[in-house]
Amino acid sequence: MLKDVALPYGGTAALSGCGAPGTARPAPRGEGEQAPAPALVISSYGYSSSGPRFDGPPAFTVSAVIDPGPQPLTLTAPVGERRITVDVYGPHGEGRIASARGLTAKVRKGVKQRPAPPTSGAYRFTDVGELDLEIELPERAVCPGHTRADIGQCAPNYTNRIEDCPVVAVTLTDEAVRAQRAEVAGIKSPERFSDRLVAVSFEENAAGV
Repeated sequence: MLKDVALPYGGTAALSGCGAPGTARPAPRGEGEQAPAPALVISSYGYSSSGPRFDGPPAFTVSAVIDPGPQPLTLTAPVGERRITVDVYGPHGEGRIASARGLTAKVRKGVKQRPAPPTSGAYRFTDVGELDLEIELPERAVCPGHTRADIGQCAPNYTNRIEDCPVVAVTLTDEAVRAQRAEVAGIKSPERFSDRLVAVSFEENAAGV
């Protein structure tokens, strides 16, 4: 039985959940979490160690965008500070193969994905894709028997079936999310709404969530 361990730069490697089966999407903890907007959408994920657009140490990163919906969503910087979770589930029922809690996102902008500085200590998300979130999964958050280089691989490698590939789930918690959902709904009391954005890379019954 593995135990959760603290990560060097904050957060927790949730190794106690290694091998856990089940759906990647966590159970909702309030209204609006599965509404079309505001929404968190995973745009890519994977391992990088070299390349024309990569000049840092090896890393497994998840890139995501925020769809704010009918009005801008303002999040205090750093975005999701120690309130982001990342889970990776292996294909074909393998269960959870990586898991981290308490992560923080970096905000990037443009084709070259340069760091985007906050304005007055916050980021204002207005259009989908204007700002990108980059979340790095620490090496220690990978379950035994796997590496950051293999958790993003499909089985078999050359497949046209998304069901043969891992599923990545990301959550970002911020009270601003709850407040916006209540404001859009025209409800003064926000407690009934979820303060969490959830993104899942693939869901078989996506039309029903």
